[in-house]
Amino acid sequence: PSPAPLRRWSAPVRVQMEFGASVPASQQAADRAFVQSYTQRLAQLTRHPVSSTPAGGNFHVLVLSEDERRASGPLLRRLVPGIDLATERLIADIPLSVSCLVLAFSRQGNDEYSDAIAIIRAELPDLSRRACFYEEIAQGLGLPNDSPRARPSLFNDAAEFAVMTRLDEDLLRILYDPRLRPGMRATEARPIVTRIASELMGGES
Repeated sequence: PSPAPLRRWSAPVRVQMEFGASVPASQQAADRAFVQSYTQRLAQLTRHPVSSTPAGGNFHVLVLSEDERRASGPLLRRLVPGIDLATERLIADIPLSVSCLVLAFSRQGNDEYSDAIAIIRAELPDLSRRACFYEEIAQGLGLPNDSPRARPSLFNDAAEFAVMTRLDEDLLRILYDPRLRPGMRATEARPIVTRIASELMGGES
């Protein structure tokens, strides 16, 4: 398959947490505080408006048990009006081997995201849940691909990194650099990415 065009958000990203009834209040409070701190960091890295919000979000992070996720259709339809049945089924039928995932959408049908849904298994231990928050929210901003060549990185499924690395931070800085635009193809973006990466490493190479 040909490389996908560059995709990212142009609108402000408003991250809204939703918890199933099975999730204890103490875990909800800890997760909310963690994600709020993380969105502040993402806003600094990308220089794009990224924030946590109690309502009116467009990037929904759902922390649900297995049973709650299987019955999540009405919740999904409320949060993302117009969501299609195939996406509902995909979320309901996540295999047990998958701890978390994110889906990002464009209402305009272009390369600018307008909505995203991240699904996190409520049963995960704290460290694994936080690793999911790190990875899925970053991926939902426009870094969707895992790569074995990305090391050390959240986006390498062969390695376990439960925190963002310097490489991950630089990938986000590059993605949201104003010299790049949604819809750019790899051939057009590559020389610009090379230039930005050189600047981030501290000089021309």
